[in-house]
Amino acid sequence: MQSMDPEPAMLAARVAGAVAGALVSLAYMMPKGAREAAARAIAGIVSGLVFGAPAGVALAQWMGVAELLSPSETLLTGSAAASMTAWWVLGALARIADRTGRGPRS
Repeated sequence: MQSMDPEPAMLAARVAGAVAGALVSLAYMMPKGAREAAARAIAGIVSGLVFGAPAGVALAQWMGVAELLSPSETLLTGSAAASMTAWWVLGALARIADRTGRGPRS
């Protein structure tokens, strides 16, 4: 029976991409408070870990560079993209909730 344990290098690429995506997003779209920052960071990192591989493959194929990238580069890129997407979507939803009066009470 085959082992389902991930390779350490691939796991490191996923984690690095997910954290990098969250950090880059932090520079562009600052959260309003610590609670929002924590929620968005956790969601971004988890999204990068879970959706990094399919996002990386889809991006590489869409951009026409799939044959030029190594598997770890594809995984790193996909994890960062998935993390950034989650960060931005949650940020946009928080702003919309604030404008409609459904956001956290200050």
